[in-house]
Amino acid sequence: METLLSRTPTLQRNMVLVASMLFMIIGTGSVYFIVVALKPISLQFDWPRAVPSIAYALQYFAAGFGGILMGYWLDKFGLGVPAFIGATMLGTGSILTCYVSNPWHLYAIYGIIMGLLGRSTLFTPLTANITLWFEHNKSKAVGIVGSGQALAGAVWPPIFQTSFDSIGWRDTAFWYGIFCLLTMLPLAFILKQKPPIAEQKQSDGSRETASFETNKAQTSLGLSLLTVQITLAIASVGCCVAMALPLAHMVAHVSDLGYDYATGARLLSLMLATAGISAFFGVGFLGRRYGGLKTIFIFSAIQGFFLFALIFADDIWMIYVVAIFFGIGYGGVLPCYPVIVREFLPASQVGRRTALVIVCASGGMALGSWLGGALYDTTGSYSLAFTIGVGFNIFNLFIIGYLIHRNSSRKDAFA
Repeated sequence: METLLSRTPTLQRNMVLVASMLFMIIGTGSVYFIVVALKPISLQFDWPRAVPSIAYALQYFAAGFGGILMGYWLDKFGLGVPAFIGATMLGTGSILTCYVSNPWHLYAIYGIIMGLLGRSTLFTPLTANITLWFEHNKSKAVGIVGSGQALAGAVWPPIFQTSFDSIGWRDTAFWYGIFCLLTMLPLAFILKQKPPIAEQKQSDGSRETASFETNKAQTSLGLSLLTVQITLAIASVGCCVAMALPLAHMVAHVSDLGYDYATGARLLSLMLATAGISAFFGVGFLGRRYGGLKTIFIFSAIQGFFLFALIFADDIWMIYVVAIFFGIGYGGVLPCYPVIVREFLPASQVGRRTALVIVCASGGMALGSWLGGALYDTTGSYSLAFTIGVGFNIFNLFIIGYLIHRNSSRKDAFA
């Protein structure tokens, strides 16, 4: 491995790293478009907020299932085809969004085109692929690529809001789609390169490596691979229900408190900027020192605490403080899952196994976004939804804490 990595040009690895991050930032704009457009779309068509919330949820949920196929393709053939599919579908889906007139139009576009075939090519394959390029700095590499998801939230909401005010949400969707096609397709040519671990698998079959990693998973946690897989998948639901509520409803929530849309977009942008910084620096720093499990516990605890604080925040300065610290917590959570998968499960299966965790995480995101809209329509407030989200976050902390305890106990036993 060391000899192989030393032959891999540093420039090539860094190009893939930068291209992965940019691909993530540009493509993830599709999520934040519907976040910023949630209330304007509802008002224009006189739809309940559950309608755009369901579209948001469908994109996440379908992306999770699509990610399994993309992860399997990554393990077998590399990232090239998923990258080209993602660039094409996200651009096309956004262009089609400007023509919607019925709820099912929105559901079909966000569920099939932009979810199943578009967003499925982003987080799971990009983060799983980058762990194969940076064997000894995978926490840092995943953090950098994963930060693109949060940085997209810092970049796109104010751009979308400004564009809405100028040309409306329909034309904004059209031009965002054109931008995706013009920028993401060239990046796909960089991403189709095969990582060094894939080359090593071709030379030695990786049987000994897979066997070693299988034994490593069993001795470090004392659990079977299937049990580790299922436990991580269940844990991801808890943190992502909590995560989705502010992400999907922050702009609408702030406007309900009497502030304008632009303020809500700035708050969302600030929250996601701090999330990007957290993922970029925090995951690499903490992950390398403490491992993926302890790192995700820290970030999840921060996220849960400040989601709870959001229930009581009504002054604008309080909301800004909550947004900053919620972003710090949220930003570090999802990038930890590919790191944990890479630490405890076979490298030869990293794409599909990461995808299986992320499909459950996507289900949690879908549930959280739908829950916020549905409970608002029922109660006229987001307080109950935020409270339920805190409960899901505590559930996540319980499971991660259990895995940390098992890992520490097994290390002590074998010391």
